[in-house]
Amino acid sequence: MADQFDQLSHKHQDFITRQHIFFVGSAAPEARVNITPRSTEHLRIAGPAEVLFLDLTGSSNETAAHMRADGRLTLMFCAFEGPPLILRLYGRGRAVRYDAPQFATLWETHFGGEIPKAARQIFVQSIDLVQTSCGFGVPAFQYERERPALRNWAAKKSRAEIESYWREKNVTSIDGLPTGLFDDV
Repeated sequence: MADQFDQLSHKHQDFITRQHIFFVGSAAPEARVNITPRSTEHLRIAGPAEVLFLDLTGSSNETAAHMRADGRLTLMFCAFEGPPLILRLYGRGRAVRYDAPQFATLWETHFGGEIPKAARQIFVQSIDLVQTSCGFGVPAFQYERERPALRNWAAKKSRAEIESYWREKNVTSIDGLPTGLFDDV
C-alpha cells in the first residue's frame, strides 16, 4: 500500500542519503518517456520540497528537452540493501546550464569543491508529492563502486571538445525536441 506526503520527512531524507542510485523519469507531450539511472554522488536535498542533481555529459540530453517542453519530473529511489522500500518524488523540474550564473551559485551552495569537467547542467526539482511503497519486489543487490569511465573520458577532453560533443549529440532529444543547451542565458 502506497503512502503519500506533501514533502520529504527526515526519514525520507535519511533513506535517500543511503542510496547509491536513483532513476529519473521525464516526458513531453507526443514524445517518448525517458528513464535514466543516476548515481546519487551528485544528488543534493535542498529542502523538504526541493532536490537537485548534477547532470554530467552523456550520449543524449532527454531530461533537459523534457524539462523545457513540459517540466514534469519524477525521481525514484529503491532500497537494494536493507529493508525494502520504494520512494518516488513527483514534481516539476528545470535545467540550470553550466554557463548560467545560477549554476555557480547552486554549485557553491549545495556541492562545493571543483566542478567535474563533464558537468553539463544542474536539474532542480520542486516536489509536489512524495510517495512510498513496499518495494517487496525489488531484488537485493550490494553496491560495489562508481564506474570511472565518464571521468576518464572527460579527463582526456578540453572544454571545447566537450562542448563540440554536446553540439553533436545533445542539442535535441531523440524526438527532435530542443534541449536549450546553447540558448542565450
